[in-house]
Amino acid sequence: MTDSSHGPRPIVDVARDLGVPSEHLVPYGIDKAKIRLEAADNGRPRGRLILVSALTPTGAGEGKTTTSVGLAQGLAKIGEKVCLALREPSLGPTFGMKGGATGGGKSTLTPETDINLHFTGDFHAISAANNLLAALLDNHLHQGNALGIDVRRVLWRRVIDLNDRALRNLVAGLGGPINGVPRETGFDITPASEVMAALCLAEDAEDLRARLSRLIVALNHRGEPVTAADLDAVGAMMALLRDAMMPNLVQTVEGVPALVHGGPFANIAHGCNSVIATKMALAHADWVVTEAGFGADLGAEKFFDIKCRMAELSPVAVVLVATVRALKRHGGVGPRDLEAPNPEAVERGMANLEKHIENIQLFNRTPVVAINRFHTDSEEELAVVRRACEKRGVPVALSEIFARGGEGGVELAQAVKAQAERATGGTPPLYETSASVKEKVETVARKVYGAVGVKYTRHAERDLAQIEGLGYADLPICMAKTPASLSDDGSLVGRPEGFEVTVNNFVLSPGAGFVVAMLGSVLRMPGLPKEPAASRIDLVNGEIEGVS
Repeated sequence: MTDSSHGPRPIVDVARDLGVPSEHLVPYGIDKAKIRLEAADNGRPRGRLILVSALTPTGAGEGKTTTSVGLAQGLAKIGEKVCLALREPSLGPTFGMKGGATGGGKSTLTPETDINLHFTGDFHAISAANNLLAALLDNHLHQGNALGIDVRRVLWRRVIDLNDRALRNLVAGLGGPINGVPRETGFDITPASEVMAALCLAEDAEDLRARLSRLIVALNHRGEPVTAADLDAVGAMMALLRDAMMPNLVQTVEGVPALVHGGPFANIAHGCNSVIATKMALAHADWVVTEAGFGADLGAEKFFDIKCRMAELSPVAVVLVATVRALKRHGGVGPRDLEAPNPEAVERGMANLEKHIENIQLFNRTPVVAINRFHTDSEEELAVVRRACEKRGVPVALSEIFARGGEGGVELAQAVKAQAERATGGTPPLYETSASVKEKVETVARKVYGAVGVKYTRHAERDLAQIEGLGYADLPICMAKTPASLSDDGSLVGRPEGFEVTVNNFVLSPGAGFVVAMLGSVLRMPGLPKEPAASRIDLVNGEIEGVS
């Protein structure tokens, strides 16, 4: 291992130490590479999986990816063979509100700018495959519509990996017969594409092919589904996705290997990195640290109920990331007053963290709470979090990984390792897939969010009747809602009570293998904020600046 003062190691050395032979490596320069799928079958005992989740995110910052990187570096510091398995950043948040997603401080992935921008082209390949299917669909309509597709019931949308609200709803095919058949359509962001979800949940190339074949693009005039296979699109889509199937190998600033692959959002999709990358990491390391997006009500729930169910995974330990600053926000403190010590507000905000502790315990795991320390945190505020966790029998560790890297993650690494040794049994999902769609939705809403009930719009009821009529009611449910609250109302911080959630519509995703329930005002194509991060990014003397 090396630190950032000596620069990153050649990626071939990182691969060799991980146990990936050179014949399975496809280098992209000297600092990143893809790993051929054949490398997963190495006969080595599978490592142990650690999930990193968090309390409900706030604008104050939580540092889930930073903690994941720092924890892996901490495990390496205590002599463990460890590998990260994380998602790829999307250009939408990179140029929008959030900025980059490669960690921070001394717990960062490298090459940081490459990972945050085009990386190895996976997102572009997914966008291209998605949009090729859309183009083949429109061409089929233009060339006579032999499949009898009902133009009013076309379901497949194009995608782009940028936040662009102007593309949400469009009319395509205008300008006369030469330009195709006019119809209503629009764009989603690439992380919401079902192609992204299918790739990230596929076990291998043949599984991905089968998932792509099941993609429903439209209904015909008899109400029957028309699939990507019906349009003879699957082979060409597989060709575009050939390299995107292979996980990407990079490293942390301390030289810990990291497989960064796939990037579905957790508020509108299932929020986990690829199954292929996770299992590749488990095949080569004793410990694998992975992450699920946003709070435990979103990413972690879907990690257990969707990814673990499909891929037969079961983490031995779960980390819940919390910050004093975020707890103060949940305790009613405004963003301008976060640096002032306020133990009382931390105490009030603990209600949110306590609910996420309960959420992890629903899956037969007691989490380790990682307090991601900021320099403004007072000892009194930190003591509030420790006492509250200890009162509930939950291990807690101070994490100083931003400022100190792996050294600052040793306490957390030791706590996580100890908790993993105490883990017994698996992590059963919350519901059986044989339950009705409404039963599955209401199980998650009541048990995970704390809702008292669920309301369904007429649109949702129509969607549900169609999904049941097509025979897809036995799929897992993927809840899409705001990440800013346990409820579907982003203004309700802390631990809301007495609320109902509203399902506005359902989206059938048979290729991914789930049904998406769209709650509240969540959108599948975000917009840019008033002051986007893009305004701070520039190319100066050949170097890209402002991506962090």
